[in-house]
Amino acid sequence: MEERRRAKRMPVKLSLEILNLYKQDNVNVSNINAPIEVMNISKRGIGFRSESVLPIGYYFNANINLNNADTIRSAVKIIRSQPEEGNMIQYGCEFVGMATILSYIFDEYDKKLSNEEKV
Repeated sequence: MEERRRAKRMPVKLSLEILNLYKQDNVNVSNINAPIEVMNISKRGIGFRSESVLPIGYYFNANINLNNADTIRSAVKIIRSQPEEGNMIQYGCEFVGMATILSYIFDEYDKKLSNEEKV
């Protein structure tokens, strides 16, 4: 199968909670309280699973900390979903409007993972 990803995915152990979703035409969905388990991250987006049914094309705000020093704040757009076994749904999302200057955070995280694998 041909690799179509534009950025390397890296495993990550993060937990986030989606409280509100919104669309660009001022449609808001509030009080979601959707706990999510982030599975992987890349410079372009995140993959996560949740029991909550979240609509495709909606956005949420995320604060992501990969190295306990720098926090990435970005809008995240839900672009795909796929049911998994049990009650879980796997989601694919892309970062929207994140400054490209922050790519060094992902590079440092990737180096950290590589060093841990060598040990």
